[in-house]
Amino acid sequence: MTEHPEHPGRHHHYTEEDIAQEVSELEAESATAARIFDLRRIIGGLFVLYGVIVTLTGITDSQSAIDKAEGVNVNLWTGIGMLLLGVFFLVWLKLRPTPPPLPAKEPAEQEPPSEHG
Repeated sequence: MTEHPEHPGRHHHYTEEDIAQEVSELEAESATAARIFDLRRIIGGLFVLYGVIVTLTGITDSQSAIDKAEGVNVNLWTGIGMLLLGVFFLVWLKLRPTPPPLPAKEPAEQEPPSEHG
């Protein structure tokens, strides 16, 4: 028996059905959070963001900065590479989204273990 925090004098009894329902609700919330915080979205978004910044830096580089890199505009090529990688992660996320969780079987629906012995 547990006491409810809002009513310290009362005791509440929770059935297994109440607990199972609460667990399934928490699992659904957890799966939603997992889809929202999919690493592909985070990595892809960051690469696109930094790719835009580095590409813009490469576009606006002075000739002296390009000459330091022996004629190669390193910022431009690195920025383009980062943009492509970020877009790859985001397209991958769009084409293969995180699958929704499988519905949990209720304890009454589960088959009892067979006894072979």
